[in-house]
Order: sequence, then structure tokens, then C-alpha cells
Amino acid sequence: MGTIFNLIILGFIVWLLYQRFVPAKGIKNINAAELKAELSNKGNKQFIDVRTPNEYRGNHIKDFKNVPLSELGKRAQELSKDKEVVVICQSGMRSSNACKALKKLGFKEVTNVKGGMSSWRE
Repeated sequence: MGTIFNLIILGFIVWLLYQRFVPAKGIKNINAAELKAELSNKGNKQFIDVRTPNEYRGNHIKDFKNVPLSELGKRAQELSKDKEVVVICQSGMRSSNACKALKKLGFKEVTNVKGGMSSWRE
């Protein structure tokens, strides 16, 4: 009986890790170099920075609007579901979570900037 229980627990842990690290379906990932190309061809895109207001004030990319991750749920209506949303944070973790939340809210085109501001050089 103990072995079966251990296998179930192990399976659950593997599933949690899989959910945490495998990119969510429909979320595009780009790096900082690819972001530069996106910014030069803005087109039908909107850019959000999900860091705290203090982090944003300290350093941010001009075209990015600050919508902290903690406020994303209640401020998502400020964004258009008809436009691609490009999301950045400091390292890529919060933006990844924000992308998953946006997908659940019905946004079709969502892009995460891997490496975040830590990898950005103007």
C-alpha cells in the first residue's frame, strides 16, 4: 500500500513540475534581441511590464506600459484582446505567469520576453 501511495505522490510532483516549467499552450517566447525587432515593427501589438511600479520607475523600455502582475486581473480590460500582448518583467518568471493569466482571460496572442529586463540592453 505504501509503494502505491509513494508512486501517486511522485507522479503528482512530476505533474506539478511539468505544469510549472513547460510553456503554456499558445504562448510565444522571444528573447531580448527578438524584442528589439518587435519594437521596431509595433504593428498590432501592445507592450506591458508586469514589475512593481518601483522597479518600472527604476528602468523600463519606452513602449511598455506598467501593469503590475498583482493588478493584472482587474486591469486586463485596459488591453485589447484583438492585439498581441508582449509581456516583460525582471527575469521572465512573472511575465510567464502573466501570460498564462492572460490566456485564461481569453487573450489569443500572448508573447513572453524570456530573460526579461535582466537580458535587455538598449
